[in-house]
Amino acid sequence: MQQRISLLTLGVRDVARQADFLKALGWRHSPKHGEAWYQCGGMILFLYPRSELAEDAGVSCEGDGFRGFTLAYNTRSKGEVETVLAEAKAAGAEIVKPAQDAFWGGYSGYFRDPDGNLWEVAWNPGFQIAADGAVQLSE
Repeated sequence: MQQRISLLTLGVRDVARQADFLKALGWRHSPKHGEAWYQCGGMILFLYPRSELAEDAGVSCEGDGFRGFTLAYNTRSKGEVETVLAEAKAAGAEIVKPAQDAFWGGYSGYFRDPDGNLWEVAWNPGFQIAADGAVQLSE
């Protein structure tokens, strides 16, 4: 098995609401595949109804606590973290942790999207970000 993640399927309560949120952030869905599909650098984000995703996996969709993961948006500069957090707030997100210096040497903050998913917005001096948004670990 090659080391990669090709697709992130995000189970949401309301696909249209989540798509509207991403649109407010300036994201563009795939014109060929529709509002639930987003090309994100070298991987794809797919929005899918949470209850249907849980059913497909054979698990319960109940529960709203910490889900054990965060989505991350890495910036090219420290200052861009504040800008992205402000854009998220304007689009309807709740800022749950304002940007601050991080113990690991970068700068980050968190927001919660309309469906309750946590997103970290971070500048990591050890990451290189290509023009298409693909992230590369430094050697």
